[in-house]
Amino acid sequence: MVTRLNVILTLFLLVAAFSCKQSTHSAKQPSYSIDSLIMEHLLPDSTAFADTVDGKEVRIYYLENHRGMAVAITNYGGRIVSLVVPDSSGQPADVVLGYPSIKDYLSDSSTYLGALIGRYGNRIAKGRFTLNGKTYQLYINNPPNSLHGGHHGFDSKVWEARQPSDSVLELTYVSPDGEENYPGTLTVQVTYTVTDSNALEISYRATTDKPTVLNLTNHAYFNLSGEGYPSIGNTVLQLLADHYTPIDSTLIPTGEIAPVAGTPLDFTKPMPIGQRIDSPFIQLQYGHGYDHNFVLNKPAPDSLSLAAVAYSPVTGIEMKVYTTQPGVQFYSGNFLDGSHKGLAGKPYVRRSAFCLETQHFPDSPNHPNFPSTLLNPGEIFTSQTIYAFGIHQ
Repeated sequence: MVTRLNVILTLFLLVAAFSCKQSTHSAKQPSYSIDSLIMEHLLPDSTAFADTVDGKEVRIYYLENHRGMAVAITNYGGRIVSLVVPDSSGQPADVVLGYPSIKDYLSDSSTYLGALIGRYGNRIAKGRFTLNGKTYQLYINNPPNSLHGGHHGFDSKVWEARQPSDSVLELTYVSPDGEENYPGTLTVQVTYTVTDSNALEISYRATTDKPTVLNLTNHAYFNLSGEGYPSIGNTVLQLLADHYTPIDSTLIPTGEIAPVAGTPLDFTKPMPIGQRIDSPFIQLQYGHGYDHNFVLNKPAPDSLSLAAVAYSPVTGIEMKVYTTQPGVQFYSGNFLDGSHKGLAGKPYVRRSAFCLETQHFPDSPNHPNFPSTLLNPGEIFTSQTIYAFGIHQ
C-alpha cells in the first residue's frame, strides 16, 4: 500500500513539475500584437503606405508567427520595412532599417533600403557586357559602372502581391524585354515566409524568353542592437568564407579570387565588425569600409548552407544566414550619412547597419572564371536565403 502511494505521489509530482515548466515556458512567449508594435513604432502604420506609384496600388503587408516575430513588407520594391524579433529579455526589437512612409522611400533613391534588387544586383563594369556576340550597354547610375539593375531597377517597381496566409507573401514582377537595356522578358517571383522557428525565408524564381543575365538579392540593412542604434561596431560577425573577390578603386572585381587569411577581411572566426574596419588596407580604403563579395565555403554548388552568423552583445539577438548562392556581399553601411530618419525617428548615420546580400559575384558577365549568371529560355532560376533569429548562447 505504501509503495502504491509512493508511486502515485511521485507521478503527481512529475505531472505538477511538468505543468509548471510548461506554464513557465508559455509565460516567456511574447504576447505583443501587430497593433501594439505599430503603436510602439516597431512596425509602420499601414495608412502611411496606402498610395499609388506609377498608377499601381502600393500597400504594406504584415507577416507574423506565434513566437514574437513580425515582418512588414511593402510591394513597392518588395522592401522589408520592419523585422521584429524578441531580444534576450523577451522584449520586441526591430532589427532592420526602414522608413515610416512610402513618401520617404520615394525620396531616397540611393540606399536601396530593404529592397529586392534586380535585374542584376551589385555592379557591372562600365555598364557593359557581351552575350552571344552582342554587346549591351546599361545605364550608368554609379559612375563609371551600373549598379543594382540601373536607373530604375526592381527596387523601384510596384510588385504584384498575394498574401495566402498570415506568414507568407508572394510577389511577382515581369520585367519587359529591353528594360534598362537588358535582353529578354524576365518573370520573377519572390516568396517571403515567416517560419515558426523565427526565420525569414526568401525564395526566388525566374524565367526568361531570351538569353539574359540576372543576379537577384535583397538589400536589407540589419542592426541587431535595434533599428536606430548608432553603431554596428560591436556587432560580432562570422563569415563562412575563406576567399573573397578583390576590387579596384571603382569597386569592380579584378577577377582574382583571393584568400582572406592575413587580411582584415578574415571573418572565418567571430570578430567585432568595428575592430579592423579602419585598418590601412587598400581594399578597405577602396570600399570606405567593408563592401566586398565573399566566396562562400559551399559543401556542394547550389546547396543550402550556412553563410554567416552575427550577434549583438546589446540585445543578445543572433542572426544566422543560410543560402544556396555562391557569394555574399558584406556591406558595413559606409555611405549612410544621417540625412534620413527611420521608423522610430532616429537618423541613419554612417555604419549604423550592415548588409549581407546573398548573391552571385559582381560583374560576373565579364569574368568567365566566376559562377555563371546566364539564364536561357526553358531554364528556371531558383535560389533561397534564410535569415534565422535566436538568442546568442
